[in-house]
Amino acid sequence: MRCPFCQSEDTQVKDSRPAEDGSAIRRRRSCNACGARFTTFERVQLRDLVVLKTDGRRVPFDREKLARSIRVALRKRPVDTEKVERIVSSIQRRLESEGTEEITSKAIGQRVMEVLRELDPVAYVRFASVYQNFRDAEDFHAFLGSLDNAG
Repeated sequence: MRCPFCQSEDTQVKDSRPAEDGSAIRRRRSCNACGARFTTFERVQLRDLVVLKTDGRRVPFDREKLARSIRVALRKRPVDTEKVERIVSSIQRRLESEGTEEITSKAIGQRVMEVLRELDPVAYVRFASVYQNFRDAEDFHAFLGSLDNAG
């Protein structure tokens, strides 16, 4: 593993432990060249996923982009960062186990919406406003009305 600070390949694992409910390994590392310490995570990857965007582009699945969008929706909400990592891992495992290597961005958004709807109603509305491209207050009103009618 290359040191992110000095780029040396002479690093050493100091501590390893399970993370994200056992779906990853957290390794604390030390660089023998500059003495810096850093953390890495190892995760099982079943297949390389490709995301089919609404404009037709195909891009590699980006776990960090998914995590970032969920964190934005959950900003200032009472959900810890470990929970976000478990959500992202769960969604990624579901996508990888479906047997297809191409997944639409819409399908990923639907998975996130399902999770957020159960987890936090404010985050659910925040995510929906971006995912469904709300343009004005009427869009919010219609969406919130559909929530009232659904439950």
